[in-house]
Amino acid sequence: MNLLLCLVCIMLMPLAAAGLALIHQGLGRSRSAAHAMLATLCALAISAIVFVTIGSAWAGFAGGSAHSFAAGGVRWDWLGAVEFFPSGIGMDPADAAGYRRALTLCLEMFAAGLAATIPLSGGTDRWRLAPACLASALLAGFLFPLFAHWAWGAGWLAGLGANFGISRFVDTGGAGVVQVVGGLMAVSVVWILGPRRGKFAEDGVPAAIPGHNIVQVLFGCILALVGWIGLDSASSILFFDAGPQQVVWVVINAMLSASAGGLAAVLVTRARYRKPDASISANGWIAGLVAGSAACAMVSPVAAIDTGIVAGVLVTYMIEIAELRLQVDDPGGAVSVHAGAGLWGLIALGLFGHFPDGTRAGHMLAQLVGVAALLGFMLPLIYGANLLLNRVAPYRVDNDGDWQGMDIRELGAGAYPEFVVHADEFVPR
Repeated sequence: MNLLLCLVCIMLMPLAAAGLALIHQGLGRSRSAAHAMLATLCALAISAIVFVTIGSAWAGFAGGSAHSFAAGGVRWDWLGAVEFFPSGIGMDPADAAGYRRALTLCLEMFAAGLAATIPLSGGTDRWRLAPACLASALLAGFLFPLFAHWAWGAGWLAGLGANFGISRFVDTGGAGVVQVVGGLMAVSVVWILGPRRGKFAEDGVPAAIPGHNIVQVLFGCILALVGWIGLDSASSILFFDAGPQQVVWVVINAMLSASAGGLAAVLVTRARYRKPDASISANGWIAGLVAGSAACAMVSPVAAIDTGIVAGVLVTYMIEIAELRLQVDDPGGAVSVHAGAGLWGLIALGLFGHFPDGTRAGHMLAQLVGVAALLGFMLPLIYGANLLLNRVAPYRVDNDGDWQGMDIRELGAGAYPEFVVHADEFVPR
């Protein structure tokens, strides 16, 4: 029954990618809307193929074979070593372990696709389609599976308790595995691409480039909520043996953290700018979902609300700091929403989580080790890999693409042709 419920939850996960797609194309320019949506579809397609055929072997699974090495008297399990091109897993009705492994493959396939859609938000209006597809393959084929194995596949982070006597690193719904990894990919892409033309004046003051369709952005928030509930519930069942009673609280806490994050952003922008900012409020909603993904049912509803509030407030200031202080052009807020709120969610789990052994200090230390691994190892690795890929396939569109928009430059047609008025249509013939 649990595995059947898990399958149903996994089937909701594509809605999270659909929601993010609507958000990042709505926050971009209208002349790049079709390109943004096609890039999302391509990222999902490439991620699915590359992860299932190659990446799943590196991600591995609990109890599967793995690459490891001994250092300091401890064996470090760092990469999965199962077969490439899997087939026939879980087809035998009597093979419950095989069916569980097939569900893990299915969940991580969609999770890799979701992670690949996140950097598209940061690269909106200027990231070429071909390099974006290659970057999605890189993420799904190696970068995502690497950290997924550490946290979800019985890797060294999951084995901190057995090897070092503190506790295991916990990331129930993928705040680190999916959100932070995707957010760090967005950090790398934004650094490499640079800002859009006209975003910053010569003195460094940023210009406001409002999103072209805030209605789609807000609708994307609702779709993302459903997809997040599916991701959080399925991963809780597969990796932490949650039952239906825990899944109910996963749903409750997801809604509470998203609501708290969205409302916190509304109130903060209302207090600072005298009127609520719809785009930042939408990012606050997603930030609440991202931060709440780490704990899922492992915190109380009050703690879920607190986690969401901090995420919503954090995002409003991180977006401003990124633009005003660091001159980072991140149209969809991927760096702040996914990397920033995801890291906070991992820490919040250590602060608020209910653990069976009751040793909160050990769990907090394990969470900080996971955060250090993300920032100290994964970020340099992701950035270096993207730098090399940029040498092979330049990420940035040319100057004509900046002026024409990505739709015309790369696809040959705009998303909204009826917006264009052709003067010769009104000349008498």
